[in-house]
Amino acid sequence: MENGKWRMEKILARLILTNIKHKEKSKLSKKIGVIGSGVVGQVLANGFIKHGYEVMIGTGNASKHAELKEKTGGKAETGTFEETARFGEIIVLATKGTGAEAAIKSAGLSNLKGKTILDATNPIAENPPVNGVLSFFTSLDDSLMERLQKLAPEVNFVKCFSCVGNALMVNPDLNGVKPSMFIAGNNDAAKSEVRIILDQFGWETEDMGKVEAARAIEPLCILWCIPGFLNNEWMHAFKLLRK
Repeated sequence: MENGKWRMEKILARLILTNIKHKEKSKLSKKIGVIGSGVVGQVLANGFIKHGYEVMIGTGNASKHAELKEKTGGKAETGTFEETARFGEIIVLATKGTGAEAAIKSAGLSNLKGKTILDATNPIAENPPVNGVLSFFTSLDDSLMERLQKLAPEVNFVKCFSCVGNALMVNPDLNGVKPSMFIAGNNDAAKSEVRIILDQFGWETEDMGKVEAARAIEPLCILWCIPGFLNNEWMHAFKLLRK
């Protein structure tokens, strides 16, 4: 009887282990399309590559393809915004804020329909900072992500990676403290996908609710940048503390 019980426990343990491995594998099964080929796009692309994802970087500059291949060690595909939108099962929007709406249009709304988009953009105006404070082209009653969601209502935007510099986006080392990444979006399933990615990238997810919460999250970029502009201090992140 004891021998039979031991065998049953062994079989159960194998089933549990197989299920865990399957879940872990499923986390890495998505293809990632990164729309935007600047430093942020490159950093995030390399982060996804590091964690086992297939990646394509979309650029509006055809002459940049060879450079992007080099920056990703030849591990990322390159293409247009439209090709990248078709490739990606999950999309990362990493353009300048001023070009975000045009990038979504260029990618093609039909190619993005139903997909999760990690929106790393901020509505930073072209004029320079004043005493370290950036200017936005949105107001406190509006956000760039709300504009994007109105432009593409069948896309699942999730605000993410917008309140920290690119040097700390992927598995940041902050003396053993896991920083907070504030996210927002209307689709809970999309936010669950983003939470898995943030777990892999070394972040503690703080879900602030629906798309309107981007009005509060995007200005964190202004606050984050002030120590950098004033004191050249760029290696910091936000942490939500609870009692």
